[in-house]
Amino acid sequence: MSAPAHTGPTPATATAVTAAVAPGLIGAARALIARDLRLLWRRRGDALQPALFALLMVALFALALGGDHAALAKVAAGVLWLACLLAGLLALDSLFRGDAEDGSLEQWMLAPVPLGWLVAVRTFTHWATTSLPLLIAAPVLGELLYLPREQLPVLLLSLALGTPVLSLLGAVVAALTVGMRRSGILVALLALPLYVPVLVFGAGSVARAAQGLDPVGGLLLLAAILAVTLLLAPLAAAAAIRIALN
Repeated sequence: MSAPAHTGPTPATATAVTAAVAPGLIGAARALIARDLRLLWRRRGDALQPALFALLMVALFALALGGDHAALAKVAAGVLWLACLLAGLLALDSLFRGDAEDGSLEQWMLAPVPLGWLVAVRTFTHWATTSLPLLIAAPVLGELLYLPREQLPVLLLSLALGTPVLSLLGAVVAALTVGMRRSGILVALLALPLYVPVLVFGAGSVARAAQGLDPVGGLLLLAAILAVTLLLAPLAAAAAIRIALN
């Protein structure tokens, strides 16, 4: 008498099906970015707040200094750096809070991709929607502040290296406070001390260029800080999210 045929899936087949169904790192990143952009489009007013805040800050500095071209040119780089820093800080508290309130963070922890990868993707979206528009608008804002044009390349390079560091460090702080209610002030108090070295090296490199000195040292330090935070900050933020949810 012949043995009955085995109709269920073999372990190899089940593994292959799971691998085909489970999204990879790139697929998960695309899905998360698409979801974030859809939500951002629905809240277009909130999305414009960082850019409007930076523009308002530049205008207030120009008014406070009375339109003095020489005075504005001296502080232009520092003002633009502060505008980018504070604009990113303005949207920092909501980085993970919405996902914690609707239960998405629990789904992140159960996803077949590392939690640190999802945190890194969300942080990239935060940077792309808050700091990148200001980086693109920096030449125009620099003209409003009479920034010397020879300082503009150094300023743009320092912002390109420094603003991702601000978003990565801010992601760690936002993850630490995601389980607290009304933690906006606490987020600022925790994030600002971490932002100080980035501000010093970023604005300082532009100041050295304005004095005719070599700004490469400060830019290299920013690049080194970016490399370290790019590796460690998503892992630290993921660990903080697990602690907050457990």
